[in-house]
Amino acid sequence: MEPGIGAGARRPRTGRGALYAALAAVAVALTVLLWSAVGPDGGAPAGTPETDADAAGAPAGAQRPSGRDALVDNPLYRTGRLSPLPCPAPGLHVEDPDSVERFLNALADCLDYAWEAQFAKAELPYRPPSRVFWREPGTSPCRDYPSEAGAFYCRTSTSIYIGTEDVVSKWKGEPNGIVYASLLAHEYAHHVQGESGLLEYYHQQRGSQQDRSAQNSWTRRAELQANCLAGAFLGSIRVSYGLTSDDIALMMEDAEATADRPGGPDSDRTHGSAHNSRTWLRHGFDEQTPRACNTWVADADLVS
Repeated sequence: MEPGIGAGARRPRTGRGALYAALAAVAVALTVLLWSAVGPDGGAPAGTPETDADAAGAPAGAQRPSGRDALVDNPLYRTGRLSPLPCPAPGLHVEDPDSVERFLNALADCLDYAWEAQFAKAELPYRPPSRVFWREPGTSPCRDYPSEAGAFYCRTSTSIYIGTEDVVSKWKGEPNGIVYASLLAHEYAHHVQGESGLLEYYHQQRGSQQDRSAQNSWTRRAELQANCLAGAFLGSIRVSYGLTSDDIALMMEDAEATADRPGGPDSDRTHGSAHNSRTWLRHGFDEQTPRACNTWVADADLVS
């Protein structure tokens, strides 16, 4: 059974004021470092490409990149900013699972349109993911659910799985839909990674590592890239969704809260530090382009 890629359970929210003050000065400097790290894309010989001419938006004979190029020189990195498609905030009543499902479906529709357009610009094949919103225990080709993660992406079934009651519980009944929009955009970003040809090479390389620490260094790059890609989408709908400064602050706080726990064992370090989790999300949000999200060429301290 292939392991799913998912968001870890949320830890208790920390106070905003002191944490934001401590991070503010560093964030500016780190943004400069990020651009330095993700600017020039290093090339490498590609492996045998995968053809999928039937996918939406792709010309006949369109091929996904493979090998190291899928990571560091992906055509998606050359597509520019995501188009600012209209995506007004859906209504949400977190105590009603039907309302949560409608909210997630509406946001997933926006994600489908946004990323299908981006893949068309890259001339890459693309199919939107399936959606499974669970309320009862079930199973997927990647894992059973519910699990400690309230949401995950399974590449085998090309599906996003989210528990409409579980995520509300794990997010302590948070009424602001931006945390669920950010979660969905993150899991959707794993599908983007898969459709771009990136996940196959990532899984090969991660699986070839000899110890957990080395494997986790690959996992963090994948997860932080998903944070950044989620941010790129959320930034592109900032106006039409009606995001406020409070919404954005909560979104960044949430990125910190779902990161690796400070002082935890190295074996558990799979999603990056609170600082890096927030910074990659913010970088994507500000730049709104996949090129800003090339974690695979970033220095190790930016993906720790």
